[in-house]
Amino acid sequence: MILMSYIELFLDYLIINKELAANTLESYKRDIRQFEDYLREYALSLEKVTKTIIITYLITLQKTGKATSTISRNLASIRSFYQFMLNERYIDTDPSANLESPKVKKKLPSVLTKKEVELLLEQPTIVDAKGARDKAMLELLYATGIRVSELISLNLDDVDLNTGLITCRNGGIKSRSIPLGNMAVKYIKIYLNDYRRKLCSNKNNQLLFVNFHGQKMTRQGFWKIIKHYTAKANIKKSITPHTLRHSFAVHLIENGADLQSIQEMLGHSDISTTQIYSKLNRNKIKEVYSKTHPRA
Repeated sequence: MILMSYIELFLDYLIINKELAANTLESYKRDIRQFEDYLREYALSLEKVTKTIIITYLITLQKTGKATSTISRNLASIRSFYQFMLNERYIDTDPSANLESPKVKKKLPSVLTKKEVELLLEQPTIVDAKGARDKAMLELLYATGIRVSELISLNLDDVDLNTGLITCRNGGIKSRSIPLGNMAVKYIKIYLNDYRRKLCSNKNNQLLFVNFHGQKMTRQGFWKIIKHYTAKANIKKSITPHTLRHSFAVHLIENGADLQSIQEMLGHSDISTTQIYSKLNRNKIKEVYSKTHPRA
């Protein structure tokens, strides 16, 4: 069996068994294809890959200026590939075993305070279709913590306003249901009942949110919306579309939500990804303590 076939089997395994987000799956695919190109360049076969070869490959990535985080991700992809190969008995030993990833300094995500979130959400005014749509989108994003790619891909039947739940699919096999909250339900109802048809007259278009052409909104389009209302609210922090997702998670933790529930709502495959929000909360607690405790 040639290397290409093994890679195809591995990718099929990820799609069927791991239920990864589309972006994550694409990263695995890109990393393994790149590793395959490296092996071919030096006429190396899959069966003869050793730990030394993998280390040399990672050094090559470093010399080409790849970031530590990129190198670490590449190693994680290679490790997953060889674990799959070993489990399927295509190889007898895993050459990636016990290889340590380069230490990546995790940058803590920027979050908004609850007052800043309220200020941002107050900016869209429901006087026209744009204001109603933008208000509904921002309220939904903060209420659920979903990714922007998930937000702009929502269909009408993904939203159940009677139960107050949305179904989020993110292009993968596995879907998750997330509570909307009363405020998000309220403004989605207003948008759907009074304004959506002004943006989209095509009854076959099932997208929940559309642009002025009645078509799917782009990530860049939503980014412009965020920038507009951030400036209007006079918020000086650097806000990205992901900021409301981070803020959603931190505010839930502040109010006592458990990590496992937050992990499920955010759609993280690994709880270690969710744990960064606990660190953010601990940092805030320390800050409050140092400012308020008389003997701090």
